[in-house]
Amino acid sequence: MRRKLAPYLLVLPGGLWLVLFLVVPLVFMASVSTQEGDVVYGFAQTFHFANYTDALARYQTQFLRSVGYGLVGTLAAIALAYPVAYWIAFKGGARKSTYLLLVLLPFFVSFVLRTVSWKFLLADDGILLQPLKDAGLLPEDFHVLATSAAVICGLVYNYLPFMVLPIYVALERVDPRVVEAAYDLYAGPRESFTKIVLPLSLPGVFAGVLMTFVPMTSDYVNAAILGGPSNTMIGNIIQTEYLTNNNYPVGAALSFTLMAVMLAGIFVYARALGTENVLEAAAR
Repeated sequence: MRRKLAPYLLVLPGGLWLVLFLVVPLVFMASVSTQEGDVVYGFAQTFHFANYTDALARYQTQFLRSVGYGLVGTLAAIALAYPVAYWIAFKGGARKSTYLLLVLLPFFVSFVLRTVSWKFLLADDGILLQPLKDAGLLPEDFHVLATSAAVICGLVYNYLPFMVLPIYVALERVDPRVVEAAYDLYAGPRESFTKIVLPLSLPGVFAGVLMTFVPMTSDYVNAAILGGPSNTMIGNIIQTEYLTNNNYPVGAALSFTLMAVMLAGIFVYARALGTENVLEAAAR
């Protein structure tokens, strides 16, 4: 009896934690999303599902912008993270831990401070643009802040380690003897990479996409600090509805709509990648 109960007892603390701080708030937020009222007279449960359609119709542009930023930022993170993870896994040697520490080093600084540092770096009279303007390489009215490029750069910078680490773990598990066997069978560097290394690393890419696309799409800090009025993401709208407008039903409806959109996108991506790879990535 003790052996049968042991696994459940080990899972019980973490399960209770998730129920208390994840399931219960989600259920409460789902109830709030169909309520009507205001903070003065209170909110009442009327099962007003029109909150969802109204919120989606009103903020459709911000939804599409957030998904677009998330997609572009995720693709850029893959392009930057894969070579780094590949080099550490196959060329890092005895200093792999040191290189991984350097990748994680930005996490020792606050997320907000890292984003604000990008604001100083990309400022019109900052240390990057002002010398180029003084040298005549850029026009005086050139600016990067308050643009989509600035927001995407901030997203990629802040979430890049989340892409590097899972890809590195997948590449680290590739048996070098398999690659050597490919060379023995007259495969060139390109063929060995596309036929062996890349397919074996796809679970890591999938895990990296999950860890970057979801927070990028729902992020609001980078858009608030590096963007402008035309770069508002849905996370900024949700924050405004909750903390400024005190319109909790609309904010909750927007949160659940965003969750549904991301889950649908992840499901489509998982189906395209393959069920076996998805399960392997989840296990890793």
